[in-house]
Amino acid sequence: MESYKLVLPEHLNHYGYLFGGNMLKWTDEVSWIAASRDFPGCKFVTVAMDRVEFRKSVRQGAILRFSAQRGEMGNSSVRYHVEVFCDDIESGTEDAVFATTVTFVCLDDLGRKSVIAPQT
Repeated sequence: MESYKLVLPEHLNHYGYLFGGNMLKWTDEVSWIAASRDFPGCKFVTVAMDRVEFRKSVRQGAILRFSAQRGEMGNSSVRYHVEVFCDDIESGTEDAVFATTVTFVCLDDLGRKSVIAPQT
């Protein structure tokens, strides 16, 4: 799944670069949407982000492309590898700026781990 985000002034830290917490929030959101679309009816919660890697700084006005790809699955968990690219709209090129793997667990109505429903 792919998604895009425009970096606005309210997303910047006091040095004028994208605040890392915003990148983590957007990554969690995009990967949760991918998991929820892949497995309708599952109530996913985030349990881990592995090896968070900020590769390059991001400035205001950047357009970020988030790519979330499903990875390993267990009975109640699924992992998504997320890569983020910064698009340069002047040249049409893009640079890899961030990567991580997000792990989700499916919960039942009582908050206990639940088997992930098979895909239709």
